[in-house]
Amino acid sequence: METMQTIMTRRSIRMFKETPVAEADLKKLLEAAMNAPSAGDGRPWHFVVVTDRGRLDRLADEVDSGNALFRQARAAILICLDPAREGFAGFGEQDCACAAQNLQLAAHALGLGTVWIAVIRVPPREAGCRQVLGVPDTVRPFALFPLGHPAERPPPEYRYDEARVHRGGW
Repeated sequence: METMQTIMTRRSIRMFKETPVAEADLKKLLEAAMNAPSAGDGRPWHFVVVTDRGRLDRLADEVDSGNALFRQARAAILICLDPAREGFAGFGEQDCACAAQNLQLAAHALGLGTVWIAVIRVPPREAGCRQVLGVPDTVRPFALFPLGHPAERPPPEYRYDEARVHRGGW
């Protein structure tokens, strides 16, 4: 898929088919995420890949109030922020957001679907990730991405809004 088409047609997917996500595709998603820019080239991230049905179901219960999308997902990737690896202190969340966007775009380009589940700064979700996935206290769960082959196809939305563009100053 061409880059602009991927960007302009990516949508959040919350319903998945029962088809498993190939291990090769999971690796491609991780490669794309890890190729994101980061301040000072710190790459302050870790990734937890989940394909076990029991753990996916536990994520539904412990992280997202029983959300059915985790029960349908065939995999999930948790991006974690390791503050000790920040290239410049305080930039890790931005770095992880870049990795997250790369992951989402790569998923769409591969014909997979996902949705960004915010975790960082949401104490019950952080605690749920720690409990289900064993994330150490020195690392912060950042965002969780349930993955699968889409069972829905929301139409693309054109979101450009000239009223939000300020040229040469506000």
